[in-house]
Amino acid sequence: MNEIENLVDDSGMITTKDVARNNQSKADFYNYLKKNNFEQISRGIYASQDAWVDPLLIAHMRCPKAVISHDVALHYYGLVDREPSSPTLTIYSGYNTSRLKAAGYKVFFVKKECLDLGKVEVTDLDGNTIPMYDLERTMCDLVRNRNSFEIQDFNTALKTYARKKEKNLTKLFEYAQMLRVEKLMRSYMEVLL
Repeated sequence: MNEIENLVDDSGMITTKDVARNNQSKADFYNYLKKNNFEQISRGIYASQDAWVDPLLIAHMRCPKAVISHDVALHYYGLVDREPSSPTLTIYSGYNTSRLKAAGYKVFFVKKECLDLGKVEVTDLDGNTIPMYDLERTMCDLVRNRNSFEIQDFNTALKTYARKKEKNLTKLFEYAQMLRVEKLMRSYMEVLL
């Protein structure tokens, strides 16, 4: 049992993947969960009763290949005030997202070769390291999926980005070209800059 206890991370969570990777028996694992009042918070992910459950970390644990994006990234970078109601992920086309969607996640798709474009590791508001798109990729996603955003959030995000000192227009237009929104991005930026 002590070996299983060592697998519980700092936030009070444990996964069946970690238990299997460390050759622990399922029976011992489930006994440990029951004895210590762990709750299942997602498929294969369990948390102690006093654990703080970070929804972005859970999203990343459920789909490690996906990147946190769109609404969440806009909020993280301070481009919109409204906190997203559920995590938003981007994954490559063809990936089966039925379980993610059933769990309430918003999912966007890109070609496999564009999935890592602008991907960085950030520390979220709960102190966990998660993959997220950088500021410029987030702006490209905003323009690519403009019909998925409320017009007020769309306009606010564009205007806020244009006023930011730390923006990188060279990188923005590089990404926009690769994601096939360069012409549209240039027209928005010409108006705002």
